[in-house]
Amino acid sequence: MRAAGRRCGPVLGLFGALKLAGFCSFMYLLSSAGDFQKKDPRFGGGAHAWDVLGTWDGWWYQQIALHGYDPKLVPVPGATGLITLQGNSAAFFPLYPALMRLTSQLTGLGPYGAGILVSVLASFAAALGIYAVAERFGGRRAGLAAAGLWAVWPGSGVEWAVYSDSLYVALAAWACYAVLTRRWLTAGVLTFAAGLNRPTAGALGAALGVAALLALRDRRDGVLRPLLSLALAPLGLLGYLGWVGHRMGDYGGYFALQKGAWAHTFDYGEQTFDVLTSVPVGHFDYLFAWPYADFIGVGVVFLAFVLLPLLLRLRPPAVLVVYTVLTLALVLGSQQIFCNVSRYLLPCFPLFLPLAVALRRLSLPVLCTVLTITALASGSYAGYALFELGVP
Repeated sequence: MRAAGRRCGPVLGLFGALKLAGFCSFMYLLSSAGDFQKKDPRFGGGAHAWDVLGTWDGWWYQQIALHGYDPKLVPVPGATGLITLQGNSAAFFPLYPALMRLTSQLTGLGPYGAGILVSVLASFAAALGIYAVAERFGGRRAGLAAAGLWAVWPGSGVEWAVYSDSLYVALAAWACYAVLTRRWLTAGVLTFAAGLNRPTAGALGAALGVAALLALRDRRDGVLRPLLSLALAPLGLLGYLGWVGHRMGDYGGYFALQKGAWAHTFDYGEQTFDVLTSVPVGHFDYLFAWPYADFIGVGVVFLAFVLLPLLLRLRPPAVLVVYTVLTLALVLGSQQIFCNVSRYLLPCFPLFLPLAVALRRLSLPVLCTVLTITALASGSYAGYALFELGVP
């Protein structure tokens, strides 16, 4: 226990302090603006500033935790535009609301409190996973820097909200670490669980598959364990999509619902290109424009384009390269509310590695100072901009 405390304590302490600083900054901005009281409690408002943490997707997760699923495809009468189907909870994957419900039963908390508790605990688990991956490349100081970057990254406002992102990143980070340390069955189980949490787990499954095939080619770990991991990894994602399709009477029903109810579809980057060529010149006439939050999203995308070649320069293992590239392709290749992109790119934690390796050169006091200032600023760009000036 003492050894674990010495190893994990500084990571958890640094991450917790940075998140708390950003969270307090976010709540101060919400309280001082007061505009959260003017909105529907489902969509960015409520009686108290902290109620916004359970709005938007968080409202849907709470409904699932309370009432379960009712998958169906119901046309909107007379619809002629993009939105042709009525939205329902089947668009949201089941692992996170299932943990919310279990936590609620064990603790007596309501769905909001249970969701926050699951997200906070998962965010600490994600910080440890990111630290473990980064430590293998740049040592302990780089690991601390990477965990700190997870706390302040654009989109990090949802890490302590009723959202599934922290849980997914925790599963993905530890699955990648399990592959790096050749724990194939652990990697398969974690990827299976990630597939029950977010659809972009397809990128994680593909990355594990490539790593397993390389291991089989090189005959490093025998045959059985990589093969079992390869077989287990996609079952969570495919199982949920299959169940939803079966209940809807259309095995492509999940994708039909996403396109018809939320206007989310894979368009090979057309929407992203439209935004990237519009926002820098001050045009906001594209689909689902939220100017301030979109401006931050454009900055995040360009930052990802800069960091990706720097990551490749470090020559990371194939699992990290495939996972990062495919996650970027799935996110940027999709039509969506663009201001979500800073949140959707949170799982690309391997992009932290080049920055973390560079930041390790700073002394610990200087590193903490830089990250603390960034954390305070994140209350605006990673919290307020998402929940009140955009759509998280």
